[in-house]
This record gives sequence, C-alpha cells and structure tokens, in this order.
Amino acid sequence: MKLVVIGAHLHRQDIEPVAEAVAAGDLWLSGVAVDDDQPLGDRDLLLRVAQTRAALLDRATFVAIRYGYAVRDDTSKVAPHLARWRQLLEEHRDAVEMTLKAAVAAPRPRPDRRDFSSGADYLRALHASGAEVDPRFREAVEARIPCIRRRWIARDNASVEMAALVKREDVAAVIDAGAALKREFPDVPFLLSGPWPLEVFADDHE
Repeated sequence: MKLVVIGAHLHRQDIEPVAEAVAAGDLWLSGVAVDDDQPLGDRDLLLRVAQTRAALLDRATFVAIRYGYAVRDDTSKVAPHLARWRQLLEEHRDAVEMTLKAAVAAPRPRPDRRDFSSGADYLRALHASGAEVDPRFREAVEARIPCIRRRWIARDNASVEMAALVKREDVAAVIDAGAALKREFPDVPFLLSGPWPLEVFADDHE
C-alpha cells in the first residue's frame, strides 16, 4: 500500500478519521491509501482525493501538496519545508485561500523567443507581458474583498488571478463582495472560487 499525499497538517486529529495520517517531523501528512499498482491518474481516485481534500479543509486549514506525491514510510522529500509550513500553519490556522481569476479586454501579445539572446531575458519579458486587468476593477476588488494578504499573478497573457488569504469568518463576506463586483462590472468576466487550503501562500516567509 502507498499513501497519495494531500496536505501537511499541524495535528493528527485534524486528519483522522477523514483520511490516513503519517508523521513527518512534527507535522502530519494526510492522504488516501491505495494499492501499489493503482495508477495515480485514475478518475475515481482523483475524485476520491478531491472529496477527501474538501472534507479535510472543513476540519482545519492545511498546506496543500501537489498531487502525485505518494509515500509509504519515507517522508524525507518534504523535510526541507516542514519548519516553514509549521510557522505558516500556526500563524494562519484560521485562514483559507480564495482566488479570483479575471479576463482582460485586450490581451498583450507574447514576446517572440527569437528576439532574445538568453532564456533569462525571454522569461523576464514573458513575465512583463502578462495581462493587466481593468485598473478600476482591480481597485474595487482590493477595496471590497476582505483579506489578510493578497497576491496578483499573471497566469497568461489573457487573464490575471488574485489569490487572497482570508479569515474563515470572512468567507461569506468575500462571496458577497464577488456578487457585488459582478453587478458593478458586468463587462469584466471573472471567477471567484474557494475556499482552498494554503497553496499560493505556502511559500510565504513572513
């Protein structure tokens, strides 16, 4: 048997009996137990993991681990992250992530790789070419969505995403703010989703 890992948690009781738990330093990893020969891309397994992930988040906030990491007894792969994850979980145990992905009216063209002499220069230009949302919409989002911290991310040249670290008690207010934004900006397509476990902010060092 192997464990398809879902996330890292502060306490074992945050996991059981919803999922299996395995110790990793002074944290605990949650996961779904499967046979060794079980393909990780199996649709039923993916659905089972998604349902378990949602049930775990209902219990307590955790750091999400990218799908595809499976363990038996050895958790050394996550060892370099454990101290940072513990600090993050202790600081934001009562917070979750919400995301708002918005389309832009005029996507910027991607830079041509042939115009650059080095990969680093191309990557910098690619990042700078990221789309920008209507500044009035962005200002309204930042004013209306209550959050501890936010991060705008240019995912591609046609959309931007705001990740927000939100107190659990403010999730309903964020959803209400999304409804108000739809009424105020009917021409700006966007999707507000969540709550999610800590993913974007799992890299925070603050």
